[in-house]
Order: sequence, then structure tokens, then C-alpha cells
Amino acid sequence: MKKTDALIIGAGPTGLFTAHQLKLIGLDCEIVDNLDKIGGQCIELYPDKPIYDIPAVPECTGEELTNNLLNQLKPFDIKFHLSERVEEVKKEENNWLVKTSGGNSFLTPNVIIAGGVGSFEPRKFSPKECEKFENKSLFYSVKDKNIFNGKTVSIFGGGDSALDWAIELSKESHVNLIHRRDEFRGAQATVDKMHALVKDGKINLFTKYQIANAHGKQTLESIDIKHDNNEIKNLKTEYVLGFFGLIMQLGPIANWGLNLNKKTIEVDTEKFETNQKGIYAVGDICNYPGKLKLILSGFHEGALAARACFKLARPDEKYRFEFTTTSTNLLKRLGKKE
Repeated sequence: MKKTDALIIGAGPTGLFTAHQLKLIGLDCEIVDNLDKIGGQCIELYPDKPIYDIPAVPECTGEELTNNLLNQLKPFDIKFHLSERVEEVKKEENNWLVKTSGGNSFLTPNVIIAGGVGSFEPRKFSPKECEKFENKSLFYSVKDKNIFNGKTVSIFGGGDSALDWAIELSKESHVNLIHRRDEFRGAQATVDKMHALVKDGKINLFTKYQIANAHGKQTLESIDIKHDNNEIKNLKTEYVLGFFGLIMQLGPIANWGLNLNKKTIEVDTEKFETNQKGIYAVGDICNYPGKLKLILSGFHEGALAARACFKLARPDEKYRFEFTTTSTNLLKRLGKKE
């Protein structure tokens, strides 16, 4: 069993900055995330998309923001537990006993939920035949675009993600774009650019079609797509990408006795504590009057929650606010010379 001053659930931007704030005031913490990578929604949903509302950063991508936050954490030894989902949280005297799907157990006075909108997974293709190709030649997100170079890629979806990747991959790949409607949900400028590439023969567009079947033994060889009028086309393809959005779920969090409002957790605005002492919620998953779902709001919430953790983690010590510009203690923790 691992003992720590605070356990953070969620390795997105808010969770990373909260860890920084905990370590800055001298508390230990570990981070659990059910994704296989650090960065949360910023990495899973829009690693290449520009973000414009981070203070003092005019523009950055989700990946750049994540990397900058990790660089900020370099002075500290943060233990990450990825691809692990918190399955159980129960009270044990003055601590919380937290168990994960990876077999880890934590004993801590403070649990900070920074899980964005909860656990999420992509909406998947309905034909059963697609399952055997998942994570081999059929994907719901792009981790390394270079694997598609020179290959035929069939992309399904009508939103920004599908359009953006169709445009991007058309530079080095043969792209089929398939959508079940004539209209697209993406930004108009992106839709216009896609249609221009279709006109130039860079993208093959199929509208009012959906996937009907997938063929291949060890690797994907072709797919059948079905028109609204029941016409079937067979497309030779080496890869398939599906962008149908995500299914958001609170998962086990719904059973922890927290004060829930739809799929968010009610908190106070002093400590961002829930109705359970020692359990906090920050970022998109928390709710309070005037809540703004902005990354900068999550940073503020995490900073206050971290300081509230001090009282439970160090009951015999009094927390004293210190500025990083003048405090020798904080400078030492950051590895800076006075």
C-alpha cells in the first residue's frame, strides 16, 4: 500500500498544475489516469489544435501545453500511474483508501478529482467485424500520423477531427472521407478546404454512406460502405479512422457518495471540496455558481484545493502562504539558488 499526502485522479492540465502546487508547498502526491498517456483531453482530443486562452501564452497546442506543464514539474519527483482506473474509494479513519484497476492501493487524507468530464471512450463502429482490427489498423484517434504515409486511409465522420485529419493525411496518403450526411459539422473554412481537395482529386468523398463490414485476416484489406439507398461499395483500404465523438461517463465516481449534479460534482469555492471531507474536485468535472469551463479556471481551482490539502496532510503544522519570488523554502523546492 502506498501512502501519500494527496492522490490526484486525472493527468490533464488541471491535474498537472495541481500536482505542481502541492509539491511547491511541500506535499507529496501521485497521479492516476485511465488513459495511457499524460495530458488528458488536450492530448486525446486536440493535440494539434491551437489554444488561445492560457494567460501569457498567446497560442499553443494541447501537446505544447502538456509538455510545458511537465517541464514545470521537472524539479519534483511525480509518480504517474497510467492506464489505471480508480475503482474504489472508501473511508478508513482519517484517510481515504483508494484502489485502482491496476492493483495499486493508496492511503491518503486527500483525494483530488481532476478527471475532466470523467472517463471517456470513443463512440465505435457498430459492425462486429471491426473489433478484431481495433488498435491494429482501425483507430479512433491518431497517435503517430507517419504510419499512414503512402497508405490508403478511410476516415469516417463529419466534424472537425475527421475533416482536419482528412486534410492533413491527404498530403502523404490516399484518403477516403466517408460521412453519413451531406452536411458537415466542422468549421466552414475547413469544410471549404476539404471540398477543394476533393475537387483536386486529393480526397475521395462519399456522403450518405456508413460502414457495413470490414474484411481481412490478420490485417485489414477492405471495407464495405452502405448508402442510404442500400447500395454497397467495397473500398480497398489499409487503415480506418473513426471520429464520432466521445461517450462521457463518470464511471465509479458516481458511487462514491458525492453530491452530483448531472455529470458534474458540486464543490465549495473556498477549498473546492466536495460534500466528502478530504475529497476535492477541480477542472471541468466540478460545478459551482459562475463556473467557467476554462483551463485557467482549473488552474485556480487546483491551487486552492492544494492549499486546503495541507491542513489534513500536516495537521500539526500551520500553513503559511509564501511567494515564490521571495520564499527561500519555495526556491529550494524548485531547485533554485537564493
